[in-house]
Amino acid sequence: MSEEHRDDTAARLGMWLFLFTEILLFGGLFVLYSVYESDYAEAFSAGSHHLNLVLGTINTAILLTGSFCVACSLSAVRYGKRRLAVGLLWGGVATGAIFLFNKYLEWSAEIGRGVYPGSPQLAHVERGEAIFYSLYYVTLGLHGLHVLIGSTVLATMAVWVQKGKVNPERFVALENGGLYWHLVDIVWIFIFPLYYLLL
Repeated sequence: MSEEHRDDTAARLGMWLFLFTEILLFGGLFVLYSVYESDYAEAFSAGSHHLNLVLGTINTAILLTGSFCVACSLSAVRYGKRRLAVGLLWGGVATGAIFLFNKYLEWSAEIGRGVYPGSPQLAHVERGEAIFYSLYYVTLGLHGLHVLIGSTVLATMAVWVQKGKVNPERFVALENGGLYWHLVDIVWIFIFPLYYLLL
């Protein structure tokens, strides 16, 4: 029986190309944000001050913790510490779940006070503030979807490590999954100051 074909270089290159498309996606949203923010600086600042800075800060710490877990899991796999790697990956999944739960709490509060795309309340605020909230929901909703996908990828990697599909001799899948998760975190590092820290 022939050995299964592997091309780790192509797998890594393919992942980097995919991540580039993701950077273009979020980069476009950040450029759009910058254009509107320059036109409606005061309105964007007013919208930012209504966001939950505490939850935003907590979510930043949570995602950074998740990235640390994922990076350590790769080292654990390379050193043959399967059980540790699995635990770290499930830790990464947990950080994603906590992030999404916090985002649910935050959005529930926003929607509860009538602030959501197309709401009657936003129809009566300054145009710049309405644009701010539209960009907020689109950008953070898209990012939340990526957190959900990333958490699913990490859970899959945890199962694969447990089953030995990912091991010290074969760990490119975990590398690629980790890169995706790190991109999700990096995007949040841009989102947090743009939306939560406007003066």
